[in-house]
Amino acid sequence: MNEQHGASWATAIQATLHCLTGCAIGEVLGMVLGTAFGLHNAATVVLSIVLAFVFGYGLTMRGVLKSGLGAAAAFKVALAADTVSIAVMELIDNTVVVAIPGAMNAGLASFLFWLSLAISLAIAFVVTVPVNKWMIGRGLGHAKVHAHHQHH
Repeated sequence: MNEQHGASWATAIQATLHCLTGCAIGEVLGMVLGTAFGLHNAATVVLSIVLAFVFGYGLTMRGVLKSGLGAAAAFKVALAADTVSIAVMELIDNTVVVAIPGAMNAGLASFLFWLSLAISLAIAFVVTVPVNKWMIGRGLGHAKVHAHHQHH
């Protein structure tokens, strides 16, 4: 395979871990809130997805804003950098949680609730890494962020 225009697996993993952080915060918060307030499963999933995008974009914007970019420009960078990655991650992790029998109705004190959430995020991470690798290798996705902030 020709790797000269591609991204490294390490870069793809780093970008996906960044995405996973925002997705996991939003996903867990959405599932916890939906479960705690007794929302219908569909409403809980929608809340989780919305919060995953909010936190995913927010974390990217936080880093980009530090570079001196204004809020509107930083939001555009976050949209370009994270939309596909978050969408893939959310599609996979919500599909997995919904597919695990009893997980959506398990309740916050249930081991099944937390195990299914952890499994769903792990599977979503594994599926999203190659997507990010492909996108970064083409100057898309998280590659848009690298011009605007330093990585440690």
